[in-house]
Amino acid sequence: MIARTGLAASGGQVAIATLMSRATGFLRTVLLAAVLGVGAVADAYNGANVFPNMVYSLLLGGVLSSVVVPILARSRLRSRAIDDEFVQRFLNVSVVVALLVTAAMVAVAPWLADFFVGAGAQRDLTRLWAYCFLPQVFFYAIAALVTAVLNVRASFGAPSWAPLANNLIVIVTVGIFVALPGPTVLSPSSISPMQVLVLGAGTTVGIVGQAGWCLVILRRTGFRWRWRVRVLPYTMRPIRTGARLAGWVIVYVIASQIGVVVVTHVAFDRASVSTYTYADLLIALPYGVVAVSILTVLTPRLANAVSLGRLGHIRAELRLGGRYLLALLIPIAGALAVLAPTASVLVFGGRVDATDASLIGQAVAASAFGLPALAIVMLQLRVCYCADETRTPALINVLMVAVKILVIFIGVAVIPAVPTAVLLCVSGSLSYVVGALAGHFALRRRYGLLGFRRVAEAAARSGTVTAVAALTAVAVMMGICQFSFDTTGFAGRILLASAGATVGVAVFTYLLRIIRVPEISRVMDVCRSAIRR
Repeated sequence: MIARTGLAASGGQVAIATLMSRATGFLRTVLLAAVLGVGAVADAYNGANVFPNMVYSLLLGGVLSSVVVPILARSRLRSRAIDDEFVQRFLNVSVVVALLVTAAMVAVAPWLADFFVGAGAQRDLTRLWAYCFLPQVFFYAIAALVTAVLNVRASFGAPSWAPLANNLIVIVTVGIFVALPGPTVLSPSSISPMQVLVLGAGTTVGIVGQAGWCLVILRRTGFRWRWRVRVLPYTMRPIRTGARLAGWVIVYVIASQIGVVVVTHVAFDRASVSTYTYADLLIALPYGVVAVSILTVLTPRLANAVSLGRLGHIRAELRLGGRYLLALLIPIAGALAVLAPTASVLVFGGRVDATDASLIGQAVAASAFGLPALAIVMLQLRVCYCADETRTPALINVLMVAVKILVIFIGVAVIPAVPTAVLLCVSGSLSYVVGALAGHFALRRRYGLLGFRRVAEAAARSGTVTAVAALTAVAVMMGICQFSFDTTGFAGRILLASAGATVGVAVFTYLLRIIRVPEISRVMDVCRSAIRR
C-alpha cells in the first residue's frame, strides 16, 4: 500500500531533488549554448539528441512509466514473494524489448539524419552524433522502469536525484570539449573528430550514469533483480499484462512521432533547431520541478485507488492534483511571460548573439500560457492509465497533435514573419489547452461530476494574484525604459530584470496575505521546513 502522506510533503521531497537536477540541467544547457551557439553545429547536436529524447519523452518517460506504475501497484496488493517475482519478470521482459527498440533505432540512424537534414557537412555531423546518442534509449528505459518500481514502493526522493548525475557528467564533458584543440570558428566541416567523439560519448555516458544511480537506489531498498526466464506461463504473465494496453499506446506514440517529425522538419528547414530546443527546455524547467514532482507522488495513489475500486478517492486525488498544479504553475507562467525576454539575453550569452537570445525568451513568454494546461493534461492521462484505459489518452493525443500541426501550417502559410521558435512553442501550448479541455470532458463522462469547483477557485485566486503582480512588474519595467536608461546593454538588462522580479515577487507575496491560496502556502511551509533541516 502507498502511504497516504501529504501531497505537499511528499511532493516537496521530489521537488527539492528535481530542482537541483533541473538547475544543473539548466546550467548544462547554458554551457552548451555558450560553446556551440545556435548555428549549424548546435543544430546538428540538438537535432541528433532529439532522436533518443523523442523515444524517451514520448514512450519511456511518459506513457510507459504511466502504464507501468498501475500494473506494479496492483502487483503490490499480493504477497511480497509473488510481487517480487512478478516485478523481476516484468523488468526482464521490458529490458529485452528496450534492447530490441534501441538496436532498431541505431540501425536506422543514417536514414533519420537523411530525412531531417539536407545533404552536406551538417547531415554527416548529425549522422555521427545520432550513432553516439541513440544507445541512450536503452539506458533511458532502465532508468524509467526502475524509477517506476521505486515510486510504487513509496521511494520518491532518491530516484529524483538521478538526472543530477547525468547533468554533472555532461558539464564535465563540455569542459573537456573546450580544452581540446580545435578550430576558432566551429562549423560542421571544421569541428575535429575528437571533439565530435568527446561530446557524443560524454552525452551518452551521462544517461548511463543516470540509469546506474537508479539501479543503486533500487538495490538499497532490498529488491534483487534476478533474471527469470522460465518457460510459459510464468514469463508470459508480464507480457500479457502489458500487451493488453499496447494497442492504443502504439497509436499514442505514432501520433506523437508525427508531431515531432513535423516540428523537427520545420525547425531544420528554418535553421531554428537550437533556438526552439533552448526555449522548450526553459519551459520544461518549471514543469519538471513542479508538475513532475506532484504527478510522481499522485500516480501510485491513483493506481491504488483504482485497484481498490474507490471512485470517490479517484476524484479526490484528481481534484487535489489539479488544485496544486494550477495554483503553483499559473504564477510561474506569469513570471515567464514577463521576465523571459529580458532574462534570456542575460543567460544565453557568449556565442549566442542578443537577437537569438531574445528570440528564445520571446518564444518562452509567448507560450507560457500553455504550462498549466500541459500539467493538467498529464494528470488526466495518468488517471486514464491507472484505470488501464489507453484509448482516451491516445485520442486526446491525436487531437493535440492535429491542433499543433494545423497551427504550424497556418503560421507558416499566413504569417511567415513570425519567428519559427515562437510559432513552434505557441503551437504546442495551444494543443495543451485543447487537450486539457478534451480530457476534462472525457473524465467527466467516465467518472461523473468531478467536483472541480475548488480547482477553479484555486486557479482563480492564483490567477488574480499573478495578474496583479505581473502587471505591476511590467509597469515598473516600462517606467525604467521610459526614463531613458540604456536597457540594451548587460547592466541595463540586469537592472530591468532585477527590478521586474523584485517588484513582482513583493506584490505577489503581499497579495497572498489578502487573497489566500492554501496550496501555495503549504508548499512554502514545506520548503521552509526543508531549508531548516
